[in-house]
Amino acid sequence: MKILIPDTTDIDPADLTGHEVVRYDAAVPVPAEHADAEVVVVWGTPPDALQETARRLSRVQLVQALAAGPDSVLEAGFREEAVICTGVGLHTLPVAEHALALMLHLVRQLPTAARSQEERSWDPRLGGLQPLHPEDRVTTLLDAHVLIWGFGAIGQHLAGLCTALGARVTGVARSAGERGGYPVVTPEQLPEHLPGTDVLVLILPQDPATERALNRERLDALPPRALVVNVGRGSTVDEDALVDALDAGSIAGAAIDVAAQEPLPAESPLWSAPHLTITPHMAGGRPIGAAPLLLENLRALAQGGDFTNRVDRT
Repeated sequence: MKILIPDTTDIDPADLTGHEVVRYDAAVPVPAEHADAEVVVVWGTPPDALQETARRLSRVQLVQALAAGPDSVLEAGFREEAVICTGVGLHTLPVAEHALALMLHLVRQLPTAARSQEERSWDPRLGGLQPLHPEDRVTTLLDAHVLIWGFGAIGQHLAGLCTALGARVTGVARSAGERGGYPVVTPEQLPEHLPGTDVLVLILPQDPATERALNRERLDALPPRALVVNVGRGSTVDEDALVDALDAGSIAGAAIDVAAQEPLPAESPLWSAPHLTITPHMAGGRPIGAAPLLLENLRALAQGGDFTNRVDRT
């Protein structure tokens, strides 16, 4: 088969022996000379270029996206006969690592320490003798209640990291029960759990059902000591309500790696919101295990087996 590999991935053509492998420039549409390709790997192609690629690939049978979400590939308009698979699982480790870094950044008061360093001031309020659990703020993950909303592979891996640091973890997913050894509640049960939450982490996908899932009402339900971290999608947070909550001090702080509009415009009020840390969508971007996943789905294509991370297009 003819397989197109973008120059944004480290998949080695040598791992695909027996196939015709072409590496293409992910920044532009696939050249017309490769319109006969049967498989295309998608990673980092702008929407307009991806739509033109989809239009040109009239014989494609498998579209292997490396992003966890299928949105951009589905919107591109690949032929109906093509199987589309996502990169779910490829981003678990780096995204969980970044989420933990943001959590610790807030919990251990590193923004305040950084400001003190800029001012060349040794702040006695941060060091020396400290209570383990002050009433008005969260300063450690020990015994902290961490609520992880979006409890798939990334959420469960993050839960393990939090547990290792002494936190109590509850997952939030569409169905209640137990997952990965952790109790899981539904979004409908959040009113019971938000008031006792120390750290709320969002790892939600972009979907009509998750649009502004963290809204004003749910932000208001959090205690003043609560911290919010979002490494999912910016559309899942009511950003105006978040800014208002930070301005009012109704939550203690937040850290976001995503925004509803990216790049985040210079005029966005998020930039000046107090106690808010912003990172530029840097949690992922480094899929791990792309080659094995592609090989699994190539075997499924050739032998008629089950595809991994296949998207239901019905």
